[in-house]
Amino acid sequence: MYEELGITEKTVHLINECDKELQEQFQQIDKLCDYNSLRVLSSFHKFQVSEAHFNATTGYGYNDLGRDTIEKIFADIFGCEDALVRSQFISGSHALTVCFFGLLRPGDVLLSICGKPYDTLDEVIGIVENASSLKSFGVIYDQIDLVDNDFDYDRIKDYITTHKVKVIEIQRSKGYSTRKSLTIDKVEKIIRFIKEIDNDIIIMIDNCYCEFVSKVEPVAVGADIMVGSLIKNLGGGIAPNGAYIAGRHDLVELCAERLTLPGEGREVGPSLGINKQILQGLFMAPSVVASALKTAILTSKVLEKLGYDVEPKYNEERADIVQNIIFRNPEKLIEFTRGIQEASPIDSNAIVEASDMPGYTSKVIMAAGAFTQGSSIELSCDGPIREPYIAYMQGSLTYPYGKLGLMKAVEKILENE
Repeated sequence: MYEELGITEKTVHLINECDKELQEQFQQIDKLCDYNSLRVLSSFHKFQVSEAHFNATTGYGYNDLGRDTIEKIFADIFGCEDALVRSQFISGSHALTVCFFGLLRPGDVLLSICGKPYDTLDEVIGIVENASSLKSFGVIYDQIDLVDNDFDYDRIKDYITTHKVKVIEIQRSKGYSTRKSLTIDKVEKIIRFIKEIDNDIIIMIDNCYCEFVSKVEPVAVGADIMVGSLIKNLGGGIAPNGAYIAGRHDLVELCAERLTLPGEGREVGPSLGINKQILQGLFMAPSVVASALKTAILTSKVLEKLGYDVEPKYNEERADIVQNIIFRNPEKLIEFTRGIQEASPIDSNAIVEASDMPGYTSKVIMAAGAFTQGSSIELSCDGPIREPYIAYMQGSLTYPYGKLGLMKAVEKILENE
C-alpha cells in the first residue's frame, strides 16, 4: 500500500516504531483536546448557536447576527472582553498591521521584547523602508532580544522606566528564527513584571500558531490584546480566510475603526456566507490542533533519531504547532519540503522551488498542498534558503495524514543521502 506513495518498508517501520514510543505524550494531547473541546462546546451552548447564525449578509453587513455571535464566542473562549473576527482580514500579518495602526499614533513607541518580529512585518514597522510603514507615520520602533530563550528582564525594566512606551509586542511563535517559541507561563510572568512597573503599557500578543496548544490564551493571563489567523489553528482547516483581534473592549474598538472606518467600525463588514465555516472550523479546532501537535512530536522524534538537530525536542513543552528541523544543508531542506508537497492532497505533482516572495528578505521554499491557499493548519513546510537551513513544519488536519506526509518527506532525504 505504501509503495503507491513511493515509501519503503524501512521508512514505515521507523516511523511506526517512533509512534509506539510516543503514546504517553499522545495521551496528554488527547486530554488537552478534551478540555479545549469542552470550552468550545460550552460557548456554543451559552450563545445558543443555531442555523440562523449561518445566514449571510452583503453590502455594508449591518445587523449580521452570525458575525456578532461569533465575536461573542471568541471573546468567551479566550476569557476577554471583546473580539473582532472578520473575513476582511487577509492574513494574520494583516490583522497585526491593523492592530498596530489602530493603537499607535505619531511619536508613540512600539517595543518588541522578543527580538525582531516575523519577516512579513519588516515593511509594516519600517525595518525595511516603505512609505506606508509605521516609521513613515512617525511611530518609533525598538526591540530587545531574548536571552537564553527567555525575556531580558533587566533590559526591559531599564527601557520602560526611561522611555514612554505605548505598546509592547510579543510574538509567541518563533517565526523564521532559531529561538524557542514562548510558552504561556513565560508570557504570563513577563506581563505581570511589566504591569507592576507601568500599568499603562498596552501588551499586544501575536498568538499565531499557539491557540489551543495550552488550556488558556494570553488575554486570560493579563495581555491587553492578541491577534491570530483563521487559516491557522482556530480555523480548523475549514475557515477559508480571516483573522481575529481579541482583548480589551476599548482597544478592539480602535482596531475595528482602523479595519473599516472611524464612526462605523465593527457595525459594518458583510459575512458573505462565511459564518458557518468559521463556526465549524472553530468547533473542529481543538481536534485539528491535537493532530498537528502529534504530527510535530512524531517529526521531532523521527528526525532526531536520524541524527538531525530538532527544536523543540519530542518530550519538551510546546508553545505552538511548529516543528523545526535544522538541516545545515540547503539540499536536505529542499528535498524534505518537496516530500511534504508530494504527500499533499492538492498539487502533489508540483515540484516546489525556492523563490522570492513578497514580505520576505531571503528566497523561501514552501510546501503547501492545501485546500485553502496558505493554510498552515493543514500540513505544510517552509523555510528561508539561508543558514542554518531550517525547515519549519506545521499543521495536519488529521494525524494519519501527518504520518503519511512525514513518511514521504523522510523517504526523500534518505534516498538522497
